Amino acid sequence: MSSERGTTTLEGTDFDLDETVMGPTGRPYREFPEPAPLDSHGPARVIAMVNQKGGVGKTTSTINLAAALAEYGRRVLLVDFDPQGALSAGLGANPHELDLTVYNVLMDRKVDIRDAIQQTGVDGVDLLPANIDLSAAEVQLVNEVAREQVLDRALKKVEDDYDVVLIDCQPSLGLLTVNALTAAHGVIIPLICEFFALRAVALLVETIEKVQDRLNPRLQVDGVLATMFDARTLHSREVIARLVEAFGDKVFETVIKRSIKFADATVAAEPITSYAGNHTGADAYRSLARELILRGGAP
Repeated sequence: MSSERGTTTLEGTDFDLDETVMGPTGRPYREFPEPAPLDSHGPARVIAMVNQKGGVGKTTSTINLAAALAEYGRRVLLVDFDPQGALSAGLGANPHELDLTVYNVLMDRKVDIRDAIQQTGVDGVDLLPANIDLSAAEVQLVNEVAREQVLDRALKKVEDDYDVVLIDCQPSLGLLTVNALTAAHGVIIPLICEFFALRAVALLVETIEKVQDRLNPRLQVDGVLATMFDARTLHSREVIARLVEAFGDKVFETVIKRSIKFADATVAAEPITSYAGNHTGADAYRSLARELILRGGAP
């Protein structure tokens, strides 16, 4: 599809060559092919969505990437690993009415993870919810043996039930986030297109490297996802250029543009793929899902 588009451009149609061929990351624009259906499910590839800066689109990206992967036939488990419970609320769960959460799974060996997992309104997407109880886990885990591997042990029990596990981490680099990185095969770093957000990434990369060295040698950065991009501003374009300069091909070619529709979908407790399926934001997350699969970040 991309080659056809490139050919028509090169043959001199009315399209502007630069606008048509170059994507927002300054690399040649291309459409990612629709992935082949899976013959079976599992074992899951675990991906941590991490950034210690808040407000960068982690939860929005987790929900919408999961919904897009499910559209392509992937079974996805979402793990809410933030005591604020935004991921759970974003999928319609009431944090005050949860009997079992990820906190119980971490802290009580008698609790089966399957009992805490809930179905969501999105076909193919399940949720391991969280609420404010999770904030106590960081303190209580300090005295546990192998405290960095508690989440990893819990997820191993359901790894054959899913194709992808997405962990929505809290905006911190504390023990919970280290647990997520220890359990993960890959990391996606959502990053708002602002310079202050860019400065915080160095500390995050340092933490990832420490986990790779000491706890989880299989861990790799699957990609950096530019969010809340506004092509009209020089600032956004400069941040993208700096990102590509620093991370090269690790920056996803798919870019998530700023849109009020994401907030509207959150209020409706739906992913944008079902709330406004024809919106450019929904198309962007489908493109991200296809790109992730093509890169080997998801089956």
